Amino acid sequence: MNDFSSGTQAIVLVLFTTLVTVTLMMCVMAGPDRDDLTNFYTGYLSLTPLKNGLAIAGDYISAATVLSTTGIIALAGYDGYVLAVSTALSLVLLMFLLAEPLRNAGRFTMGDVLARTMPGRAVRIAACVVTLSATLPFLVVQLSGAGSLLTFILDIPHAAGARTACIVIVGTLMIIYAAIGGMRGTALIQMIKIVILLGTSGVLAALVLSRFDWNPGDILRAAQHGSGAGPAFLQQGLQLGTSTVGLLDFVSLQITVVLGVACLPHITMRLYSAQDVPAVRRSMSWAVGTVTTFCLLVIIMGTGAAALVGSRYITAADPHGRTSVLMLSQVLGGTPDSAGATILYSAVAGMVFITLLSSVAGMTLAAASSLAHDLFAHAVKRGQAEPRTEMTVAAWTSVVVGTVAIVLATMVQNWDVGVLTTLAICIGASAVAPALTYSLFWRGFTRTGLLATLYGGAACALLLMIFSKAVSGTPSAVFPDADFDLFPMQSTGLVSIPFGYLAGWLGSRLDHRRRAADSREHRRLYEESEARLLAAAE
Repeated sequence: MNDFSSGTQAIVLVLFTTLVTVTLMMCVMAGPDRDDLTNFYTGYLSLTPLKNGLAIAGDYISAATVLSTTGIIALAGYDGYVLAVSTALSLVLLMFLLAEPLRNAGRFTMGDVLARTMPGRAVRIAACVVTLSATLPFLVVQLSGAGSLLTFILDIPHAAGARTACIVIVGTLMIIYAAIGGMRGTALIQMIKIVILLGTSGVLAALVLSRFDWNPGDILRAAQHGSGAGPAFLQQGLQLGTSTVGLLDFVSLQITVVLGVACLPHITMRLYSAQDVPAVRRSMSWAVGTVTTFCLLVIIMGTGAAALVGSRYITAADPHGRTSVLMLSQVLGGTPDSAGATILYSAVAGMVFITLLSSVAGMTLAAASSLAHDLFAHAVKRGQAEPRTEMTVAAWTSVVVGTVAIVLATMVQNWDVGVLTTLAICIGASAVAPALTYSLFWRGFTRTGLLATLYGGAACALLLMIFSKAVSGTPSAVFPDADFDLFPMQSTGLVSIPFGYLAGWLGSRLDHRRRAADSREHRRLYEESEARLLAAAE
């Protein structure tokens, strides 16, 4: 429960209604024609580099980045700082290594990239399975968090019925955005979100700095005191411990974030909507600049929350600190009934709300696109589906994906589902990243190697996560009373990422020996498209 009056809650509710109304109208106006696949999947390639860059940044910055990373910084200090930097570095890696080849090789989905030299139903099905495996956990986390956060923002009693209602409302809106708006509609929402996000976060960061006369040293000293950790606030170990296993887990998490976040399907999907290679370069430049700026603002806000709110009050509201940015706005605004406090809190609440909506809409669109394009149009219809039929399937799969996510989110709303975010990123780093890098840069990569990478990397990450400390064996685990933690870390990347790359290499080598003729065909197809893939040459 927060300390604001019913008048403030009414203003917040009006703001939420306004945001929903405006964004829904924009989705309807920007929605694609019913029989135009290019419009639905890429928005006619009509976005300028600036707009596309803002849309990429909007998809990249999820509610987890806004809320969880700020909370980790407020509670764990140095560990959160490194996480914020790793988040920005992941997009930099995508920009320099994969962005241009993906734009040249892809059309609508990740399955198009992977099936470029290895066409077939098995590849399309595997791409769809991994896309769902990476996006559905994220959706469940975002929707589950939406229930708790919206009840806190609107000062609704924290009952299961109220949280379920919030989950259903947000989930219904995300289905409408994805089904009606397509790529261009969701891009407009992402642009609105990123502008609101940067503006509101910039104001919060400036207010934090002004409280300490723009002296970073004073903020850090106050944060050390407010966190209760003292000098340890600026040292590694508050989040995962200082033991050897804790250090390895910390390294594993950062490697996973750097390799996995930018390779998630709902992020790479935005690259296919760039007009050409120069446009994708400029789009990524705008995206990297925007995300880096926001990560700096997150560091300031998280440190300010530790300094001005204090870890004791933050953990009392939420053990993971996800409400820290909201509590920071309460402190910075002054007395609860003042005009400044009402305006600032309403702005931050609106920022959180639009972030939740846009994040789940982009993920839903990515999952529905893969089901309609990879599974239905190519695996079932073998590329013979009519455009109108495929778009109808895409709309209905948005409903199915959204409904499944809503049901799962309501079922696990009382659990600590943050582990699902880690699982999704681990799948991105262990299955998607190896598959993309091998497919784009290794001419000896074969269909067997691709399937081994996708299924092997995803299965390894899932199995290790199930038997990790994040699921059982510790007080902060999903099942704290159970004890089947055979894997001593909370992030699987240190094992599952090498496993994914090794599986692809071994599968390709074994495939070369068994089917030399097919392997030569794969190599020929790669070499024929290599110039266009790497240099956009016709």
